[in-house]
Amino acid sequence: MHFAVLAARDSWYFRDLLRAAGDEHQLTPFSYKSLVSTIRGGELTVQAGDQPLRAFDGLLVRSMPPGSLEQVVFRMDALAQLERAGVPVINPAKAIEIAVDKYLASVRLQSGGFLVPPTIVCQTMDDALAAFETLGGDIVLKPLFGGEGRGITRLNDAAVARRIFAALEQIGAVHYIQQFIPHEGVDWRLLVVGEEVFGMQRINRDDWRTNISLGARPAPLEVTVELAQLARRAAAAVGATVAGVDLLPAKDGRLYALEVNAVPGWRALAEVAGIDVAKRVLAHVAHSRAILAR
Repeated sequence: MHFAVLAARDSWYFRDLLRAAGDEHQLTPFSYKSLVSTIRGGELTVQAGDQPLRAFDGLLVRSMPPGSLEQVVFRMDALAQLERAGVPVINPAKAIEIAVDKYLASVRLQSGGFLVPPTIVCQTMDDALAAFETLGGDIVLKPLFGGEGRGITRLNDAAVARRIFAALEQIGAVHYIQQFIPHEGVDWRLLVVGEEVFGMQRINRDDWRTNISLGARPAPLEVTVELAQLARRAAAAVGATVAGVDLLPAKDGRLYALEVNAVPGWRALAEVAGIDVAKRVLAHVAHSRAILAR
């Protein structure tokens, strides 16, 4: 099969997918900026450069670069049109929209029965200061959009919090504030690929943040039937079929759902779990194509 991939040609993930594809599949990378849609008469097309994307057997989303509001809205609209035209898009545009928005993802997880850290989302310094006090004076401030731990700050000093909240209000940012959950420096990353679920622990005893990109080390994790079911439920809550689900075991024994990533990395997990994740992702896209073709 021939799949389009929204990814940088020189990215590690595209190269890994290309390796896994071997002679079985053909992959062609495209950038979001190359997307063009034409509405003419009764016809609507979505192209990447001069290549109609309906001609591909599927489209795999492997990047989510920043852009203006107009660019992001158009990109998601274009992907949604491809889905309506019968092209399997992994993950669907709506799933990407939900997962990339921490507020909306938290709402979906809570609605799905998951325990999420107490969270307050607001827009002014005064409301943020009130949230700081309400959440116990020890909070984690996160950008509404973004991943891999970028821009995440723990605040437990009211004076410092005031200065940061004031600066964010000046640039029109949204304050996404969560109560800090005491933990042992370990969280769990579960990777959902269709019905399969793989996992790893991320351990950082020197920092409260457990992102691999920030120095945490990966370690094996036994994915029990219960954990696999939780991961599938979390992915389904945002509508994703390929997803990274982050769970945090708290010191008090409770298990919190932190987020669902609809463009998940797998480099560390593949190594620690001994799994060819790229091959399984391609198999999932091919299976999605086969289901649509029935």
